[in-house]
Amino acid sequence: MNPEPRKPPQDAVTVRHLRLGIGAVGIALPVVLVVGHLVVARRLTLLDSLSGYYHTEMRDVFVGSLCAVGVFLIAYRYRWPDDALGTVAGVLAVAVALFPTTVGTPAGTTSHSDRTVGVVHQVSAAALFALLAVFCLVLFTRPDRAGVPPRRSAVRFYRVCGGLILLAIVLALASSQLPADARHTLKPVLWCETLAVFAFGAAWVAKSDALFRAAGPADAAPEPALGPAAPTPS
Repeated sequence: MNPEPRKPPQDAVTVRHLRLGIGAVGIALPVVLVVGHLVVARRLTLLDSLSGYYHTEMRDVFVGSLCAVGVFLIAYRYRWPDDALGTVAGVLAVAVALFPTTVGTPAGTTSHSDRTVGVVHQVSAAALFALLAVFCLVLFTRPDRAGVPPRRSAVRFYRVCGGLILLAIVLALASSQLPADARHTLKPVLWCETLAVFAFGAAWVAKSDALFRAAGPADAAPEPALGPAAPTPS
């Protein structure tokens, strides 16, 4: 009879589900915001940024999704320094959700405190994306806890995702030099944020599958070697 296949350890399954949950929410967020706003408004209207959907009927989706990502990241436990950086990233994600942006709000409708909150939002968002790039470029490309390095194709994929996040940050910052009319027409911040969120989500989904495979039978304790067979009586 074939031995029953070993199941991955429960802690590996938990970490895999956390990574999968973080990545799935990240990938779905831009699509849900745009499509949800389209359904409610009955016309396709792209805002200047993903954060701008806070000021629409999609506020609860935006805040709930970012808070869910934040809780996932805070609960994420794998090893040092992944745990610490995950906690910091989770706090930043919650801050992005609870401190709304002032981008896209009508001129003259924001107070000094609103602008201060908007600055907190922008700084938190930039720091969050930078940390997510660190996960892709540094943490995901290291050997796992058993010392097994990721496959070369996986390392390339993580580096591409991290590079796209950094590129999105740079382009979003550079777009502030464009005239206001051009920013409103081209919506560079929206596209840069969408690119970064997709790259972040894809990397975490890929890493969840890599962890699940690594936690399979190869990680299980090997069967003890049998000694030389005893001679059979003649």
